[in-house]
Amino acid sequence: MAKTRRASKQSAPKSNQKLLWVALLAVAVLVLGGWALINGGGQSATASTLPAEISVQEAYQKYQAGTFLLDVRTPEEWNDFHAPNATLIPLNELASRVDELPKDREIVVICRSGNRSAQGRDILLDAGFTQVTSVRGGLKAWRAAGYPVE
Repeated sequence: MAKTRRASKQSAPKSNQKLLWVALLAVAVLVLGGWALINGGGQSATASTLPAEISVQEAYQKYQAGTFLLDVRTPEEWNDFHAPNATLIPLNELASRVDELPKDREIVVICRSGNRSAQGRDILLDAGFTQVTSVRGGLKAWRAAGYPVE
């Protein structure tokens, strides 16, 4: 009987240690699960189904297929030249005019060189659009590639 009592005393610390590890694991799962819920299930609420940026060649292919082309330059830049059938909403007005854009279509955002279009893309992603990308090189690269402008 004395041997049995010693064995159970020795297993008690191991049992407590296992219980502690199980408790720590449970807490970790709860913390990570809560973090995932807070952060949109592990995905960013602003994640796009398109790459963040595409080449001017990819943009032109999408344009030819009827993708919505959003120009975020100034009206003065637009008047100099723009892609036919593009829609102008200057970057500084975009956040207040997102309701003018289709949420059910891909949107390719373009500017002069690519910097403002990336900002425009991010504004749309933050507004809940999921099919948005920007054009690397902008309308400078578009025109240099010989794509139509007016």
